[in-house]
Amino acid sequence: MNFDELTRFLEKRVQLPMPGHDAHQKMKPTLANGAPLKLKHSTPPRKGGVLILLYEDEGTVRFPLIQRPNYEGIHSGQMALPGGRYEEEDKDQYATALRESNEEIGVDQAKVKIIGSLSEFFVAASNYMVLPVIGKIDFTPQFIPEPREVHDVVTPPISQLVDPIRLKEKEITVRSGFKMQCPYFDLEGRTVWGATAMMLSEMVEILKEFDGS
Repeated sequence: MNFDELTRFLEKRVQLPMPGHDAHQKMKPTLANGAPLKLKHSTPPRKGGVLILLYEDEGTVRFPLIQRPNYEGIHSGQMALPGGRYEEEDKDQYATALRESNEEIGVDQAKVKIIGSLSEFFVAASNYMVLPVIGKIDFTPQFIPEPREVHDVVTPPISQLVDPIRLKEKEITVRSGFKMQCPYFDLEGRTVWGATAMMLSEMVEILKEFDGS
């Protein structure tokens, strides 16, 4: 994919109606018996923001994903987009995505141009309403992982998202002991599933439009 052509396309495409729920459902995990997993929360969801940061590296368009460290939490060890929860200091969820990406992997907020966003997404497991922000940076960044929050950074080509060979499914046992049947993206040998895969699934549908243009 050509970086300039892709980012110009995205700048226009994010102004139109988004695939949203239909795209999310394609990567939604279920219980091993095929039943949907239903989670209830007693409090309203908190806001958050994550960043899909596009950049060019020797002619290849890439974006960073992080692997969370192992910890006593629901997203322990999982692959994710850089980002986190909204804080009062943030102007909006776009600012959240930029600030958290700076804290987690050292992205210079001033160098990121915001393209737009995908549909806001409810992460049922942690009770967050997350805005996936699309941004671009006009050079190849050097990511600096914050060790308390990031075990590793991987930078797959964006083209891998639309490669059908990368779309797979397997059983995953989550920390609560549930066995889940999970569609996932195999990106750079990493299993990207759950909320991150569901958000990226909307990006996939948009990228398919670009490929066909």
